[in-house]
Formats: sequence, structure tokens, C-alpha cells
Amino acid sequence: MVVMAAIAFLIAFAPTPVAFSAPSDRTIHIEARSFQYTPEVIQVNPGDRVTLELSSADYVHGLYIDGYDLNLVADPGQTSRLTFVADKSGAFRLRCSVTCGALHPFMIGKLNVGRNDLLFRAIGLAVVAGFAGLWWMRK
Repeated sequence: MVVMAAIAFLIAFAPTPVAFSAPSDRTIHIEARSFQYTPEVIQVNPGDRVTLELSSADYVHGLYIDGYDLNLVADPGQTSRLTFVADKSGAFRLRCSVTCGALHPFMIGKLNVGRNDLLFRAIGLAVVAGFAGLWWMRK
């Protein structure tokens, strides 16, 4: 049982190896239409220089990035651009910043900067807990 506790401790608290990837320039086209963004989830690496191109197919839509305090607005048929450096790691919500109808509050997306280490740690801990449970039941 001590071995499983040690493994769980390592999974939870050991630093993860940092996979080096040089920052790059990324251009991501986002289409806003009928209370949704396409794509809904954007994945970039820390340090990337990201250019978002927002186009609207139906109404005036906005794109606000929580945590970065950036806002972009696109008129129908037009494309707006915004460039920033992804210098904050984590998951950030994308929200429409222009009231565009009844379902406006549900028009959200997600910007992921970096890997989701918390998910992998949780999966590892769940596996260790499963083995510990099986071991405990066999006793």
C-alpha cells in the first residue's frame, strides 16, 4: 500500500517534463454564426503569436477572450483580425461581446494554451485508485 501511495504522490506532485516547441505564428479563422463559433475549441502553445480572424455569417458578433482582456467585433460578411502572444497558460473562455439574440449568453468557445496536465494527472490517479481498490478487495 505504501508503494501505491508513493506512486499516487508522484503522479500528483512530480513536475512534468516540458516538451519544448518553439513559438510559432498561428493564424486561426473563426466563423461566428447562429450563436456558435467554428471551431469551438482552439489549441495553441505558450509563446505562439496568434492571429485570430473572425468572420460573421449572419449578425454582428464579437469575440472576447477572458483572461487576456481582448475583444474583436465582426460585421456580417466582414473579417476582423487581432494578433496577440499566448503568454498565459491555461484554458480561457471565448464569449460573444455583442448582444446577438436570445441565445447570446450561450455563444461561447474555448482557448487552450499549453497542455492539460491536470487531466493526465487525474487519469493516472484514477488508475492507481482502481488498482488500490482491487488490491484491497483481494485481501
